[in-house]
Amino acid sequence: MSLFDPDTPSPTSPQALSVSDVNRRARQTLERDFGELWVEGELSGVSRPGSGHVYFTLKDARAQLRCALFRARARFVGAPMRDGDLVKVRGRLSIFEPRGDYQLIVEAVQAAGVGELLAAFERLKARLAEEGVFANARPLPCPPRHLLVLTSPTGAAIRDVLAVLTARWPLASVTLIPVPVQGREAAPAMIAALGLLNRQQALDPARDAILITRGGGSLEDLWAFNDEHLARAIFHSRLPVMSAVGHEVDVTLADFAADARAPTPSAAAEQLVPDRHDLDQRLAVLAGRVRRATQGRLDREGQRLDHLRARLRHPDEVLARQRTTLAQLEGRLARAMQGRLATERRRAHHLRQRLAAHPPGRQREQAAQRLAGARDRLHAAMPRALALHRQRLAAVARELQAVSPLAVLGRGYAILEDEQGQVIRRAGETSPGQTVTARLGEGRIELEVKRQAVCDNLPRSGSPSN
Repeated sequence: MSLFDPDTPSPTSPQALSVSDVNRRARQTLERDFGELWVEGELSGVSRPGSGHVYFTLKDARAQLRCALFRARARFVGAPMRDGDLVKVRGRLSIFEPRGDYQLIVEAVQAAGVGELLAAFERLKARLAEEGVFANARPLPCPPRHLLVLTSPTGAAIRDVLAVLTARWPLASVTLIPVPVQGREAAPAMIAALGLLNRQQALDPARDAILITRGGGSLEDLWAFNDEHLARAIFHSRLPVMSAVGHEVDVTLADFAADARAPTPSAAAEQLVPDRHDLDQRLAVLAGRVRRATQGRLDREGQRLDHLRARLRHPDEVLARQRTTLAQLEGRLARAMQGRLATERRRAHHLRQRLAAHPPGRQREQAAQRLAGARDRLHAAMPRALALHRQRLAAVARELQAVSPLAVLGRGYAILEDEQGQVIRRAGETSPGQTVTARLGEGRIELEVKRQAVCDNLPRSGSPSN
């Protein structure tokens, strides 16, 4: 007999309650016994569907509590509600009967400070930034020859990445490195995978880029990507690393340590490879430009060929034209030579006539006669010129002798000079005891002044003084 056999009656079977009854009684008990209360905790998994309601989880170090903030009350909450915020909420405990979910119906929300996880994140971020762990900025190859993707093999991230790569660049070579992306094992597994890939890179140089990715989640779900050791492993990776963790608003330390960051897994795939449709369009544009350039070149060369063909003449025609030109040049040369010869003959005849009219012998005799006459005239003129110059010299000498100071000294006069050789003209220019020099007609004598006498009755000229 089976315990769950419906055909077996049970004489002592109690009255069974439906699931709805159980949930309803539990809701009524919670709402009656607890009433309105304040609860403090850290926000996590904040969700805002299109209905306008806000759903989130309040948690502390040991437990968590689901919460619902309906639209009628949510519009009175001024501050934004973000994962990691520490808040105080006022509400009443209840149960959502269709699912049996135990929850807190929130009526008001007050900020209570920054959550512990968020504060720890900011402290670790500041310390790693100061150490330079966020200084990576190596460019990633586009497209990579062999992309290594570190993510969960069952998550939506790998499906999004492969879908975008297939649509944009089917030639992409991708290797999935399965690692956990949530929980305590996630960070050590990713660190070990990074180390192994960097060691194997020397064996396969085609592996040239790493993508670390996962889908969105709460701050706790993404906390493995805020691991300090993982950030350092990304920083020290020889292979360039792109990080695409969570949604657009999610930021982790892995994003800062990586060489490049994408807001979502799909965006990472779009950044890593070009769009083949864009390349097809660009190739079509370039092909059109090549066709137009080629056709233009062919048209220009065809026109040039036509022009050269029009200028091309038969060799006989060219030779005949050149023979005609040569004959013309020969005729011009012969006429020029005949004219030049006639001119030179006339010039030579004229020179012969001039030479006959003036023979060099006759000119030489005439020049000799002129030279002899000039010699005779020179010999006759030289004595007269010498006599005349002697007379003039004697007259000048007499005139010079008449005005010479030496001639005056010869008549008994003397010139007195002081010690400096200056001529003394007045008695007042001397002093008793002074030695002066007297220059005579013949020789000099030194005199000593005894006294001065100023006399106005001395003769002005004629006889010398006594």
